[in-house]
Amino acid sequence: MATLAEIRAKLLAQDSKSADNANANRGVDAIYPFWNMDTDSTSVIRFLPDADQSNTFFWRERQIIKMQFPGVKGGDTSKPVTVQVPCVEMWGDTCPVHAEIRPGFKDPSMEDIGRKYWKKRSYIFQGFVVTDPMNEETPENPIRRFVIGPQIFKLLKSALMDPDMENLPTDYDAGTDFRLTKTQKGQYADYSTSNWARKERSLNEEERKAIETNGLYDLNEFMPKRPSDEDLRIIMEMFESSVDGNLYDPEKFGSYYKPYGLDLGNTKSTPKTVATTKVAETTTTAPAQTTAPAQTTAPKAEVKAEPVMAEATTAPVTASAGNGSTDAADILAMIRNRKAD
Repeated sequence: MATLAEIRAKLLAQDSKSADNANANRGVDAIYPFWNMDTDSTSVIRFLPDADQSNTFFWRERQIIKMQFPGVKGGDTSKPVTVQVPCVEMWGDTCPVHAEIRPGFKDPSMEDIGRKYWKKRSYIFQGFVVTDPMNEETPENPIRRFVIGPQIFKLLKSALMDPDMENLPTDYDAGTDFRLTKTQKGQYADYSTSNWARKERSLNEEERKAIETNGLYDLNEFMPKRPSDEDLRIIMEMFESSVDGNLYDPEKFGSYYKPYGLDLGNTKSTPKTVATTKVAETTTTAPAQTTAPAQTTAPKAEVKAEPVMAEATTAPVTASAGNGSTDAADILAMIRNRKAD
């Protein structure tokens, strides 16, 4: 298990790198849907370390790209669908989609398309629900997973960097609970008042027994499969098809990535790498969604049907100035022309 000092050092190293660049599923009840809490409610959770001791942190970061299509070829052509694919920048590789759209942010007319396809971040944690305002039935394995968005993660990270925090919050004897509070800001849910408990707390006998009985999650099991060269080729074809406004083609893409819940029984394709991540948490910049998708047992190679936080687009832009009237073919041409320049 990494020490707090090691975590701080790695977080600082990541921040420095960012600054330089810019200038096995355990059951349907595994994920705790805190986004369903009533407004002005607080749940108390206790984070636990990753079973993978090579992971410096007690979380894993996911980066997902959402591609929208107006419908499904050979199926429902009137209902828009979204396919979510892993962004390989998670692994330090060059993402072909971002390589296309990143130069376009210098052109105000390209900002809308850049925002639409910019990667979305979420963070996978595990731990106990100490206090649940929803009074959910406790699953057989009380160790839950938490899908955290950037707003809450920023609070967690800020506290970890605070020198007043002397011990790892995941320490069994001297750790700290986290008070996750849901309020309202305008018409959107807001979690900015969430914070760490003021006092340290030792895990009780029941919690320790749960860890001994069930073990900890290897959070890497809930990460997307790293795309192969062939997968990346398909991702780019899907990106171009999405930008062009074409229908999703299950015969062409279904054996690689498909929309959540799409039944491919009538096609010749057999899904092998399926991005089925759904939106669940809300922030101050995206409409709230009240339900999380059902969990289904899936092989490690798949992106699990787990919620991803709806978040503010983290693309390197300051204001949206696109007029939204550029034709799809012109958009791709503009992206590539600017990339060539």
